[in-house]
Order: sequence, then structure tokens, then C-alpha cells
Amino acid sequence: MSLATKYLGLQLAHPIVASASPLSGTLDGMRQLEDAGAAAVVMSSLYEEQIRAEDTAYALYTEQGSDSQAEAGSYFPEIPDYDSGVSGYLDTLRRASEALGIPVIASLNGTTAEGWVDYARALEQAGASAIELNAYSIPVDPAVSGAEIERRTVEIVRQVAATVTIPVSIKLAPYFSSIPHLAAELVRAGAGGLVLFNRFYAPDIDLATLRVTRSLPLSTAAELPLSLVSIALLSRRVGCSLAASRGVETHAEVVKYLLVGADVVMTTSALLRNGVEHLRTMREGLESWLDENGFTSVEAIRGLKDATHVDQLDALLRAQYLAALTEYLPAIPIR
Repeated sequence: MSLATKYLGLQLAHPIVASASPLSGTLDGMRQLEDAGAAAVVMSSLYEEQIRAEDTAYALYTEQGSDSQAEAGSYFPEIPDYDSGVSGYLDTLRRASEALGIPVIASLNGTTAEGWVDYARALEQAGASAIELNAYSIPVDPAVSGAEIERRTVEIVRQVAATVTIPVSIKLAPYFSSIPHLAAELVRAGAGGLVLFNRFYAPDIDLATLRVTRSLPLSTAAELPLSLVSIALLSRRVGCSLAASRGVETHAEVVKYLLVGADVVMTTSALLRNGVEHLRTMREGLESWLDENGFTSVEAIRGLKDATHVDQLDALLRAQYLAALTEYLPAIPIR
């Protein structure tokens, strides 16, 4: 039985990857994920604005009171080894890359052109096996078109891919008007992989106080269809790796994503909910399913149910949509 797969050119023992989360923010956490059986780990994200805020705070504290007295140029000594706020992240990445026997993928969440490029270069130098770009942005300006948002996203990939020599993937939101077209443009710009999909900030309103609250509900298997359809559409149609990152709760979701063409599946919520040892349970479940159904490898099932097996795909999707709505039977009969 072979569970081996390849993602971003990296050879993995199996297709289950621990995605970016608080679990992968420290060396000890990443060691635990490796010990539990993760095929690779995506380190918790490096956020550009957090780094810049830390650098600003450092400058304010070290310069506070400077030149306020003739006898003192400053009151706070500089830290000799302070190398901007990113140094701690890079040190953790460097130690993890050296200590772990599985690939460590860095996650970069930038905001400026300089940030994407400069931090990507630093992540490569720190030993990352690959870089996952997390281009999270909610459009708010009515004057900015969808085409412009896509152009900016493609340009991020183009600049980073031209800067580093390690593989680059990008984690997308599901709300672009044409995912297949954007995917093709991203691959042409240098993306070696697509991670489908990101999740948006989920606000709510407290009706007692009328305050907007924020929450981060863990994903469930109910979110699987969104990524399942897109991966099925892209499988064998774009020349890059495909990673599924929504709704991976058990080995059942792993199998489904592989069937529609995913190279790997990424999970976080299931591990936060059940503990890192759940990785081993998922891997064992995948192996058992393959054995029970007469398959000898992950490669044997990859893409068996992707969209390349369907003629007139747009008509089929429309027909399935119509059937789902018209054939639905409510739990309480309509009188």
C-alpha cells in the first residue's frame, strides 16, 4: 500500500498536511504534528502588519526621551541583536526546518508589494521548503473592479515567484467570479500550487449591546462542497498542485478530495477540535478505505471523479442544480 504523493515538487509520505494554525506556531508544536504523523506542516502565518507594528513600537520605546536633555542622547539602549520583528519568526522557521524530517512550508500574509517580496526572500533564506501566500483582502471600494482585484493577486504571485527559487503556492478566497480563469493566470505567473479555499473573517452582532463581535468558528465537513467542486473543475486542467483546505474532518473528506483530483488535503479545525493525534486516525482511515475498496495507492484514486470525465460539464452542473432544488422533500410535508 502506497500513500505517497507529491505537492509543490515535494515528496510526501501521504497526502494529509497540517495547515497554518496556533498548533504550528512553535517548534514544539510542529514537532508534535510531525510525531502525530503529518506529512508536512504549514507554519503559522507571518502577518506583515504585525511585524511593522512591532518595529514601530521598538523604535518608539528606544527613542523615547531622546535628546530631551543635553547630558543624554537617549534613555533606552538598543538591543544589539534586534533584527526587526520578523527575526523571531525566522528563527523558529530556521530551527524547525533543521530539526524536522518533514517539509516546513512558510505562510506569508502580506499587505504591500515590498512586504511580499522582502519577507518571501527572508523565508527562503531561513530554510522554508516552500511558501504559501495568503492574499487575504476584502474589497471595500466600489471603484475597484473584480478584474483589478484579480490583477493584484496575480501580480503578488508574479513578484514573489520571480524573487525566490523555492516553490510558491497561493491560498485563495472562493469569491472570485471565475476561479478556473484566475487559476490559469496564477499558474502562468509562477504559482506552483493553489490552496482552496481561505475563510473570511466572520463577524456577528450582539443584539444586547449592538456591538459588532468577531468569532472564528471551526470549519466542519459541511463546508466541503465549495472546495470539492472547484478542485474537480481544475484537476488536470491547470499545471500545478492542488490542495484542499476546507471541511477536512475525517478520512472520508480526505478520500473525496483525492477522488476529485487534490494532491494533498490540509486540516486545522479537526486537529484543534480533536487533538493532533487525530492526524494518525485520519491516515489510518485513508489506508483502510483504500484497502477495503481494492486500491493499492493514493495515485490509483486521484482524479477518478474529476470534471475531465464529463462531457458538456456546464449543462450537467446546471441540471444537478435544478434537480437539487426541485426534488427536495421538506422534513415537514407541505399541506
